[in-house]
Amino acid sequence: MTDVREIQVTFDCADPGAQATFWAAALGYQVQPPPPGFDTWDAALDAWGVPPEHRNDRSAAVPPEGQAGPRLFFQKVPEPKTVKNRVHLDVRAAPGLTGEERMDRLEQAADDLVALGARRLARYEPAGIDAGHLVMADPEGNEFCLD
Repeated sequence: MTDVREIQVTFDCADPGAQATFWAAALGYQVQPPPPGFDTWDAALDAWGVPPEHRNDRSAAVPPEGQAGPRLFFQKVPEPKTVKNRVHLDVRAAPGLTGEERMDRLEQAADDLVALGARRLARYEPAGIDAGHLVMADPEGNEFCLD
């Protein structure tokens, strides 16, 4: 029998700090606090000798203390996103809801995320086994669904 392993979801991006802030807000997470012994990330990075031009090379968002969920890690890469994601997040914004009530809740969540820099890409109405969902893109164009 194998042990269940924790996972981390890693995003390649141009602005790790901004992406961590967006996804923390989108998921009810928080930007990962600095390690013990440091009041700020700048203090930690100073102590570790990280030069100013590399202070936004990585960032992370984590669930609030006592909550479960994967750590989201954002790492700076030189190339921009060029094609559709092969893996994406489904953000459960209307669990248990159906019909118009579900779609209204998804639209409310979409409005909140657009205010943070997301874009709406498509709306899929409830049909058959699909309860309806919205396709969105984060500020750097990574697709995700509100479902």
